[in-house]
Amino acid sequence: MRKPLIAGNWKMNKTVPESLEMIRALRGRLDPSSPAEVVLIPSFTALFSAAEALRGSGIHLGAQNLSHLSQGAVTGEVSGTQLKSVGCRYVLVGHSERRQLFQEDDALVHQKLKTALSEGLYPILCVGETLEQREAGQTRDIIGTQLQEGLKGLTPPEIRKVVVAYEPVWAIGTGKNAQPEQAQDIHEFIRGRLVSQFGEDTAQDNRIVYGGSVTPENSPGLLAQPDIDGALVGGASLDADLFYAIIDAVP
Repeated sequence: MRKPLIAGNWKMNKTVPESLEMIRALRGRLDPSSPAEVVLIPSFTALFSAAEALRGSGIHLGAQNLSHLSQGAVTGEVSGTQLKSVGCRYVLVGHSERRQLFQEDDALVHQKLKTALSEGLYPILCVGETLEQREAGQTRDIIGTQLQEGLKGLTPPEIRKVVVAYEPVWAIGTGKNAQPEQAQDIHEFIRGRLVSQFGEDTAQDNRIVYGGSVTPENSPGLLAQPDIDGALVGGASLDADLFYAIIDAVP
């Protein structure tokens, strides 16, 4: 049984005090018996304080990015070792905003993913197509390539530590989202690609989560799909009431 994962990506939002206020609000409401694994992914500046505030809560901490290098004279970068040392368990790799705004290609994403694994972090590999690619009928080709290149050379124990997040680029921050049946169709395709790369038993252990304008209103339908194992939540994760409602929608 794959444990559902609900992760809140705060992006470049919230100061340290605002982050701590959000954590206090969630800790006061989160049911310990919830079937979901919950992850908060604040800005780098809040990671240390967030880790202290989350101690003993059962909520895990994640980072939004990492360097493909483990250390050195690389001004402005953050290593996986540094993230692990402040309490991170997860790290986003290949988010569409990194791919689009900072020109991170599949080769760099693969390097980052391998680095994350080597330094004891659980990577959340983001894949997804743009609106132009979807309209051109290229969705499966784009996602298939992102998976092939991002995950190449991984061993079965390594792939089991990877969460795949399907985030259609056209749905991120737009208020649009894939309908549950559309999302399920692509999640099923992703699982099929994992089966072809790593075998049935391994692929059935992998969690594939959906991201892209997830809200309390659309989350029940999305989370009810057989191959959708949770959600990577953006804007709605900035509000404790909205984020809790999405967590509460996990069947």
